[in-house]
Amino acid sequence: MADLASLVQRLEVAVGRLENMSGSGGSGGDSAGGAVSAFVEAFDVIVNGPLALYLSLSQKIGGDVQKHADMMKQAFNSQRQLLVTASSSQKPSDAVLTTLLQPVSKAIQQVQAFREQNRTSPLFNHLSAVSESVPALGWVAMAPKPCPYVKEMQDAAMFYTNRVLKDFKEKDKTHLDWVKAYVSIWTELQNYVKQHHTTGLTWSKSGPIASASAAAPRAPAGGCPPPPPPGPPPPSVDLSGSSGGGGGGGGDDNRNALFAAINQGSDITRALKHVSDDQKTHKNPTLRTTTAPIRTGPKPFASPAPRPAASATPKLPPVFELDGKKWKVENQEDAQSLVIENTELKQVVYAYKCNKSCLQVKNKINSIILDNCKKMGLVFDDVVGIVEIINCRDIKIQVMGKVPTISINKTDGCHVYLSKDSLSCEIVSAKSSEMNVLVPNKDGEFTELPVPEQFKTVWDGQKLVTTSTEIAG
Repeated sequence: MADLASLVQRLEVAVGRLENMSGSGGSGGDSAGGAVSAFVEAFDVIVNGPLALYLSLSQKIGGDVQKHADMMKQAFNSQRQLLVTASSSQKPSDAVLTTLLQPVSKAIQQVQAFREQNRTSPLFNHLSAVSESVPALGWVAMAPKPCPYVKEMQDAAMFYTNRVLKDFKEKDKTHLDWVKAYVSIWTELQNYVKQHHTTGLTWSKSGPIASASAAAPRAPAGGCPPPPPPGPPPPSVDLSGSSGGGGGGGGDDNRNALFAAINQGSDITRALKHVSDDQKTHKNPTLRTTTAPIRTGPKPFASPAPRPAASATPKLPPVFELDGKKWKVENQEDAQSLVIENTELKQVVYAYKCNKSCLQVKNKINSIILDNCKKMGLVFDDVVGIVEIINCRDIKIQVMGKVPTISINKTDGCHVYLSKDSLSCEIVSAKSSEMNVLVPNKDGEFTELPVPEQFKTVWDGQKLVTTSTEIAG
């Protein structure tokens, strides 16, 4: 299937090139005669290649991912329109250039706003990967080195694309292909910018100076729908009734009859029937041997029958390998000498279902993730992104160099040993317990400090204020 998808992508690229080379029936915004410049044709190769594959896979996934992809398509269309303008016009003043950049800027803001509005989406990692990297389209405003900027934005999405790969690794290959197609968009864009716009957006050396009218947005067809009509008024309340009880005087009559019966005093028992001695069980033993009536009500509670024990999950073979940019450390048991050396800044480490093991990561790396590990030790030098602990138990982490953020989620028992260079590290925790941070002293010893688990939230008149509390002993 991977070979077939690659073949389809190559065919789409070839068809796109032939269409662009024909120069007939081009877009309405192309230069005179329907022809486009070389760098617009090169941009169309990206649109018809990796972007088209990403849009196709997003449509297959559907939901919020498809909606997000439609916004991305609009963002690339806006950028193409800017490139067409630059190919046939000279560079304008800064004020006009700002106006020309607005469609691309608004498209980027729309993509990012969609992520913020759908934080509860089950595909939030997909949305975040796109939202974090879409500012790469702002390379048109970067000079004199736009290419490194695109690379930086692509790296910003790596954390979330790795999460997508982790979540759907054994579930749905479509999401894995989606990540591959999406990342290839920015890889191809880097090559494109490096080749055609090395020091910034290339403008034509001839032709008129670009005007702000080239970026005028088109009004949507039909306009906005009219607001819905107001709802019906609330039902009127009849205040003429004498009480809030039932209708009429029936309620008063029943209440008066009840008080009259209570006021009889001892005479109220005259209506009770007398029970003779032969009807009393303690004076007539024969009544005790009478067969009790059959119970017709519900059966008394009975403990459910124990379920048969589930069959043990077969052990998977241990994995310790470099797959592309990801170091995979999986299913390790009692492995105390796991060492990753010769790392690169773009690489990440993903440890999954390791038990009673110790992992050491040397040199500088992008990020580290521990997932479903127990009694695991982690020692690392420098991390430029984040160290994330998810669904783990009894974890010990030692920072030898620097790390900006450590995230602890759904974890019971985590000890973090900080170095002197990592004291500014941010520790973010959620749904976790028994967390301790150990800070080095001047004499080389460590001071152990617990991370709060209990919080108090109060309303201060304008907002909720949450502070940590200490459990009184």
